[in-house]
Amino acid sequence: MAKKVKRPNWDEYFMRVAFLVSERASCLRRRVGAVLVKDKQILATGYNGAPSGITHCEEAGCLREQLKVPSGERHEICRGLHAEQNVILQAARHGVSVRGSVLYITNAPCSICAKMIVNAGIEEIVVSDHYPDDMAQEILKEAKIKLRRHNISEGKTQTEEEPLKAKRGDWL
Repeated sequence: MAKKVKRPNWDEYFMRVAFLVSERASCLRRRVGAVLVKDKQILATGYNGAPSGITHCEEAGCLREQLKVPSGERHEICRGLHAEQNVILQAARHGVSVRGSVLYITNAPCSICAKMIVNAGIEEIVVSDHYPDDMAQEILKEAKIKLRRHNISEGKTQTEEEPLKAKRGDWL
């Protein structure tokens, strides 16, 4: 009799890929990875950091860090893009439709990314960790985008009945 091989379920698999992608991030404050999936196939990946060809934050410095801006605030003064923005842009760059896809992200999206996710036609989001942006949760809920949390350390996925909330102090 053949030995049974332990294989990760699909949520575990794609979330592990998102964490691997996050290792490419060039942000000094947080490393985030995103994977867009449709029909159990990866469409695109993205991570947070400076745009292609632009000096990375480790060389240029982080204005948000210098000004001690709390996480979840003042995105407009950040030179980097979020992983969710990059994964949508990567798909668009290669002519790949993301309508009806599932987005696996290491951290829940901010309100700017939530709006992009809605307009891109992404139907479901699976996150591993929180992000301090209540408005993002409200946008996703109103748009009826399914939100689930996959705890990679426990290998469990749950549908969030309550918004993924975090205290501001948890993210500094």
